[in-house]
Amino acid sequence: MQDYLEPTPILDFDHQAVGEAAIQATARSGNDIEKAKSLFYFVRDRIRYTVHVPRFQPEDFKASATLARGEGFCIQKAVLLAALSRAVGIPSRLGFAVIRNHLLPEKIAEILKNNEIPDHGYADLYLADRWVKATPAFDLETCHENRFIPVEFDGASDARFNRRNLDGNLHIEYITYRGTYADLPFDDITAWVTAAVSPEALRMFKEGVLPFAMDEEEPIQG
Repeated sequence: MQDYLEPTPILDFDHQAVGEAAIQATARSGNDIEKAKSLFYFVRDRIRYTVHVPRFQPEDFKASATLARGEGFCIQKAVLLAALSRAVGIPSRLGFAVIRNHLLPEKIAEILKNNEIPDHGYADLYLADRWVKATPAFDLETCHENRFIPVEFDGASDARFNRRNLDGNLHIEYITYRGTYADLPFDDITAWVTAAVSPEALRMFKEGVLPFAMDEEEPIQG
């Protein structure tokens, strides 16, 4: 369990800003479950969801970097939640899954195989003697703008994407879980993305640019 409590170069809760954010966010919380809930909603709603962020080097995923930007996509937000949790003594790890987003814009779906997102990331928190999944990706504003059902977290039940949106249409389907990690598996993530996107998209990814044009308010993945 100690592996899930230590700082790492990516889960850098020993960074002053991250440590201070954890203390401030949980100042009025009591037990670990209450602290975890406070941290979940801090990351979900105070860190805006976007794909328009650097994601091509390990340092792009650092918890301190995401906190400073105030925005990130699913893996970056999961890293921040995991780091903040460790800062207050809650064991945490990173989980990954393959998901299918049935509401994915066509211009994004074109670069993926089978409309599957290969590297959805979430946080896994150890609370009341069990691991609980926590998915803080879509902030409340993003949910309202796109008619997504917000993911809620009670510290006891797995907080996963909802299968349907507010209109009853299929939204997120979980295909398979890839496992959990004490630290960011950057090489694995790179391999998953390499196998899932078109050659032209892969070339652009390697050059450090997004292989599509999209509106800033248009979320594309979990």
